[in-house]
Amino acid sequence: MAGLKTRRTGASVTAFLGGIADEEKRRDCRTLLRLMKRATGADPKMWGTSIVGFGSTPYLYASGREAFWFQTGFSPRKTDLSLYFMNGFTGHRALLGRLGKHKTGKCCLYIKRLSDVDLSVLQELIEKSVKQVARSRTRS
Repeated sequence: MAGLKTRRTGASVTAFLGGIADEEKRRDCRTLLRLMKRATGADPKMWGTSIVGFGSTPYLYASGREAFWFQTGFSPRKTDLSLYFMNGFTGHRALLGRLGKHKTGKCCLYIKRLSDVDLSVLQELIEKSVKQVARSRTRS
């Protein structure tokens, strides 16, 4: 069975963020760093070459295989900031309604820039998501 493509690495988060050419995106990433660190209490780590992840939690695939993944994280993609919410958005629709301009995927929140959203709502969404991940892992 093939291994995970995206793994935690020893690369420098500071160097990665410092290499972001767009000043606004770099500033937004530093804000996300603070919000996610506050929510998890974990230091940021690079996962692969472009994801900043916080914490570590077991992830069970449908196949039964288990691997470790981050509790929450983000990546500065070309057009959007991608924020990762490991349990998706079930139970978070009211918060999403108050967040501001965004799009969602199954477990991703896409934001063009942080100035498009309410940061206090985003902080609450991140904190609730992290707690939800922790609760789901303690019941396993």
